[in-house]
Amino acid sequence: MLASAVEPTVSDVEKDAGDDDYAHLTNDAVHSYSWEGITVTVNDRNTKSKKQILTDINGFVKEGELLALMGPSGSGKTTLLNVLARRPQSGVSVQESLLVNGNPVPLGDFRQISSYVEQEDALVGSLTVRETLHFAAELSLPRSVGKTERLQRIEALVQAFGLQDQAKSLIGTPIRKGISGGQKRRLSVASQLITSPKILFLDEPTSGLDSAASYEVINFVKTIAKKYKLLVIASIHQPSTSTFEMFDRLLLLSRGTVVYNGLTASAQSYFESHGFPMPLYTNPAEFMIDLVNTDFSRSRGQKIEQLESLQAAWTNSQNASELSAEISGASPKDKSPQSIVVGSEKSVHKLFVSLTLMHRSFIKSYRDIIAYGIRIAMYMGLAIMMGTVWLRLSPKQENIPSFINAIFFGGAFMSFMAVAYIPAFLEDRALYVKERSNGLYGPTAFMIANFVTGLPYLFVIALLFSIVVYWLSNFNPTAIKFWTWVMWLFLDLVAAESLVVLLSSLMPIFVVALAATAFANGLWMSVMGFMVAPNRLNVFWRYVFHYIDYQAYVFQGMMVVEFAGRTYDCASDCQCMYSSDLADQCKIDGKGVLDFYGYKTGRNGLWAGILIGIIAGYRLLGWLVLYLRRT
Repeated sequence: MLASAVEPTVSDVEKDAGDDDYAHLTNDAVHSYSWEGITVTVNDRNTKSKKQILTDINGFVKEGELLALMGPSGSGKTTLLNVLARRPQSGVSVQESLLVNGNPVPLGDFRQISSYVEQEDALVGSLTVRETLHFAAELSLPRSVGKTERLQRIEALVQAFGLQDQAKSLIGTPIRKGISGGQKRRLSVASQLITSPKILFLDEPTSGLDSAASYEVINFVKTIAKKYKLLVIASIHQPSTSTFEMFDRLLLLSRGTVVYNGLTASAQSYFESHGFPMPLYTNPAEFMIDLVNTDFSRSRGQKIEQLESLQAAWTNSQNASELSAEISGASPKDKSPQSIVVGSEKSVHKLFVSLTLMHRSFIKSYRDIIAYGIRIAMYMGLAIMMGTVWLRLSPKQENIPSFINAIFFGGAFMSFMAVAYIPAFLEDRALYVKERSNGLYGPTAFMIANFVTGLPYLFVIALLFSIVVYWLSNFNPTAIKFWTWVMWLFLDLVAAESLVVLLSSLMPIFVVALAATAFANGLWMSVMGFMVAPNRLNVFWRYVFHYIDYQAYVFQGMMVVEFAGRTYDCASDCQCMYSSDLADQCKIDGKGVLDFYGYKTGRNGLWAGILIGIIAGYRLLGWLVLYLRRT
């Protein structure tokens, strides 16, 4: 096995290549990956015409090699990487010929032999390094891979990527420091290798890292590729000299067209032969990108002419002919498409995926205080404030408005503060997008796990809040009334969180989701029945919004809890502010308050059913948004 040194040498890796623990990583099936004639067009919204962003791109990479897709910003390298990884792109028309061992491969089989590492490290910060790999294995490996083999794969990857000392360390959250950026990037790569892919795609693997960390990441990837004969294709912006020299092949793009495509070691001499010698002590990657970049040139027309000359030179060059011959030489007889994928069980059972996601979410939720810890503390602070402001209200008519105000404030404010869940959900959603793109699971498993995980925490919040507020404020003091109150508050929180999930899925930008959720809660508070009684509400707001307002059912349910079956003393002169059958006794029957708002008793089941239906509607709409959106 590899030592724990930060930068293992290739000779060290080759020496360990026979270790049984690493045997599952070795690629014996895919010998080459080639592509011809890749052309990508998109609809230009400004000119309302089609715009070509990639034009006739050919390429080749074989086992054990690293290919760098390089070029200035806007050159098309990320688009090309997504095409090569066979990732769908909305609004894009693609013409392609992608061959594995000289053969076309069905998309399902290609997904099984390849993995994609995103530019951003979409990792759960409250998990440890080993737990991250464990859940990657649980979500991607079929049941035919036993527990012992799973553990062997995890430990092999921990060792291979030099993460032994960090195996039990948390990845890191905004309030708790974790592993370094370079270690996160290595972990992202390792988590994709758990399924033993043959082809590895990396989107800007050095983005956000300094030169030392960038070298460390690429060095580890090269080590793994050489040792286990993997094919690695990476888009990279402007690597350091030492990082650049670790790539075996270079595909240099500018304005969607190839400028050079061949061995990295030959690139300098190629440009020198065309009249562009590289100055001494210059980073070759920086030199080449500057050479083909037309965005910041003072004489842009001259620069474009120079670029077109280089593109034409490549098309007519001997190097391009040699590349075409190399692509043609990838014999279809090496491996048939059917033999590339081994094993009959191709995926994890959907139920097991949901259970695994729940397990991961529960670990995150109790370790990461941002998810629920801060909310519990916030709600308890609110409960203490409410309980002491509305302290020990006696059942007198002058306190009836105070009871109503407390009911409104408690339910509405608890609902409104569900916005605190937005950051935690957006983090979960980012991980879902990455894992869905890699074919691990879909929106159904994600939505089920997200919903179930939140239920116990929301119930705890509702119970703790109610214990403090209900008894301090002296609401209707019976056990059944208390637990009915807890039920309404729990359903209120579940509905509010479901609304957050829907809006954050629709608008996955924190500030936008926050604004949309705040507006929606403001709307629901306005038409719920407190500001204006439902029987006096404008017909438009009543029939369009009031009956689908979950806060309206919570409010009337809590009103029934307090006022049904309870009496209040009138003023000393027996002037009662609400009419009821007890007026002659100088008392107010709570039903008189309910009659003023148009609320009936005995409808708790109906209201709860409607509220559950609204929750289900939010969740179904959220599922639909996640299903339709892939980014």
